[in-house]
Amino acid sequence: MRVARRPRAFVRVSGPDAADYLNRMLSNDVLALGPGDACDALLLTAKARIIAPIRVIKRGDEDFLLATEPELGERVRAELLRFRFAAKAEIEPEEHESWLVVGGGEVLDARPEGSEIGPDELERWRIEAGIPRWGAELDETILPAEAGLTETHVSFTKGCYPGQEPIARQHYRGKVNRRLRVLEVESATPGDEIRLGEKAVGRVTSAVPGRALGYVRVEVPDDAELDVDGNPARLH
Repeated sequence: MRVARRPRAFVRVSGPDAADYLNRMLSNDVLALGPGDACDALLLTAKARIIAPIRVIKRGDEDFLLATEPELGERVRAELLRFRFAAKAEIEPEEHESWLVVGGGEVLDARPEGSEIGPDELERWRIEAGIPRWGAELDETILPAEAGLTETHVSFTKGCYPGQEPIARQHYRGKVNRRLRVLEVESATPGDEIRLGEKAVGRVTSAVPGRALGYVRVEVPDDAELDVDGNPARLH
């Protein structure tokens, strides 16, 4: 088993209304969690733009821990405080050490058994697995469906939350123009155009030797012969 340190920011949400408030603010079904359970969710604007991807961990009936990217912790806390109004919920930062089991889950405050890998090997695994990262594949310009997050971070059966209407409308009646894809390419640099013949059909967002991540137009066939800065490329 391989493990890696994972820098994270943590926000505790606790109190009698914590579960209901988080369920009204986040895209996944927090009320369905049992003690010790966790789910991935999104904090969104009313127009369904991503504020932050979040891992929700239920520690008790009135005690939840939110894990997000290091640079987004204070933004998450500020947004939750902004809309709290009369909800009886305390929202405060916490400090924890986070470890990622490669191909598995997240472990807090105790190093799991296994060989530790460095940032370069972790980045290769992330790209090969097609996992988006904030600041590379994710920002406030990206629609959740473009990054594949509606499949993992969104419940379509729960109650209302900010951004629900655009998310549901796109899911049931619309389509996206581009999707995040893994590419086989010898060499690439973030920002490189992905071309099909003379036409630009996407852009690289992350890369390691032999693999890249990028947003590619949905009409591009899976077996298309692509070009990235003069290097032959294929969708993986």
